[in-house]
Amino acid sequence: MLIGTDYPKLEWDFLGLNLLEPNAFIGDTLIFIVAMYYAVKVNQFKPQTVFLKNWKYFYLIFGIGFFAGGLGHLFYNYWGVPGKYTSYLFGILSPFFIEQAMISLYPNEEKRKLFNWMSRGKLILALLGQFYMIIFRDISAKIELGMIFPTLTSAIGLIFSLGILGAIYQKKIHPSFKNMWIASLVLVPSAVFQVLKINPSQWFDKGDVSHLFLFIGMIFYYRCIKDFSDPNHAS
Repeated sequence: MLIGTDYPKLEWDFLGLNLLEPNAFIGDTLIFIVAMYYAVKVNQFKPQTVFLKNWKYFYLIFGIGFFAGGLGHLFYNYWGVPGKYTSYLFGILSPFFIEQAMISLYPNEEKRKLFNWMSRGKLILALLGQFYMIIFRDISAKIELGMIFPTLTSAIGLIFSLGILGAIYQKKIHPSFKNMWIASLVLVPSAVFQVLKINPSQWFDKGDVSHLFLFIGMIFYYRCIKDFSDPNHAS
């Protein structure tokens, strides 16, 4: 185990290609598959409310972003930092759809409109910040710079939409929303492993641990969506 530093990136020679971090590619691909599965499942609920549509978009964007991220890891020797741009941008977009889904259920119309504008404003600011990083900063010298805005916008958006609104909705709308605030707590250990650089092994590093918590989070999201979208509770 390493704490405070990272293992050397795993290398994989395949078909004459010098590939990196196959473990990250495998984890990202598994997240992509699970996210696509849940997108299909959410699309099957009727009627397709704003709440359901935004959750479907979340799973689609989230999954595609992780698959792109896996390719960015795998082909880093060929694509460099630009190979990570898609995952950075999709990492900013995906929490936006969670916010929009949860905000759509807020009972007070004036506050719902305010929250919507705040969510959209945060998205625009985060995208502008990310483009600033891409264009004007040398991310290749410090890869962590590329994750500043995806991390910030996710943290702010998920604490509000899953944590705060999830707790409110559990009391006022449906008990299944407890799964949302539980999911927000599940994601906390992921951040701890990332920030402190806690790497259990070279083949199962901090990124792989993060993937594990993301899997659990996706399960909790879907449990809430499924219970709430039962025909007896759909809105």
